[in-house]
Amino acid sequence: MNPIVERLRGGLIVSVQAEADSLLNTPETIALFARCAVANGAVGVRVEGEARIAAVRAALPDVPIVGILKRVHEGFEPYITSTAAEVALVARAGASIVAFDATVRGRSDGSTVAGLVAHARAQGLVAMADCSDESDAAAAAAAGADLVGTTLAGYTAPTRGRPLPALDLLRSIARGGAFAVCEGGVATPGDLRAAFGDGADAVVVGTAITNLDVLVRRFAEAAPRRLP
Repeated sequence: MNPIVERLRGGLIVSVQAEADSLLNTPETIALFARCAVANGAVGVRVEGEARIAAVRAALPDVPIVGILKRVHEGFEPYITSTAAEVALVARAGASIVAFDATVRGRSDGSTVAGLVAHARAQGLVAMADCSDESDAAAAAAAGADLVGTTLAGYTAPTRGRPLPALDLLRSIARGGAFAVCEGGVATPGDLRAAFGDGADAVVVGTAITNLDVLVRRFAEAAPRRLP
């Protein structure tokens, strides 16, 4: 097993991302959030965008970084690191792991899941497949993905409304023998414990920890008075 992958086993990965128009969405702030996550026990972080990945790498030179790019390609649904060129950009920014859309949906450059895994390896990256259902996960594992995650469950048309965390999908991934990552809808420590109990090798938590904008809005909306 890859030593970077082994460093994640049994641990929490914090997705350190902010909303596009958030005051927090600067490389320096994301790097600070990442440092805080690691200082408090996270074994790795998930970061979006070249500048933010580079800032986190400079702040945390030895920590596993799951890097992604979110880009819309007109006429195509995948937007999480969906092309070979984007994999290369994630590598150049300093990530150690690249997470990519591993659904069956077409990609703008014609890349396949197996092709993206191979390209990630050629760039010196660990490959993480973001899957939506059991078929995606089985195909990603067969293609040699190092990590197989539940990330896109509930975010594709066929899986819309699927309860999250997608523990049924997680169990399927774990039974198949892949390094199983639970991501999406993990809102409490109890959810995290349940994921590990159902076979997760690592768990990603994002909004519940780092999306300050969402957290403040939830509380503000429950108050009788709030700023417009």
